[in-house]
Amino acid sequence: MATVTFRDETATGKPLAEWEVVGQPDRMTVRELIRLRVREEVARHNARPTIRFNGLVRPDDAETELNGYRLREPRRIDWERQAEIAERAFLANGFFVLAGDRQVEDLDEVVDLTAGSDLVFIKLLSLVGG
Repeated sequence: MATVTFRDETATGKPLAEWEVVGQPDRMTVRELIRLRVREEVARHNARPTIRFNGLVRPDDAETELNGYRLREPRRIDWERQAEIAERAFLANGFFVLAGDRQVEDLDEVVDLTAGSDLVFIKLLSLVGG
């Protein structure tokens, strides 16, 4: 069983957040890894719902803030809906994923977690007026 380290970074490589999930299979697809990440971050939010959600993608009816999203009111979030949003964002280049030192480009690509279980997520931000 592998331990997966999820790490968020800026496009310039500045670390933003990092956490681990233990007891995972040795090989997982990028889709499975994104869904695992989303399920974990939503579970953390749902354990103590607030108006702020720190996650990979914006929940429905939320506003983007610096390093997170503001909900209209504290509420639980549906992790499966968030996973669908994340998969679409990945396909639309809303963020990219580095496994080890290489970029993964396909949701069905298999990542060997025994060779290095660090996954770096880099969100791509839209430029205002550009």
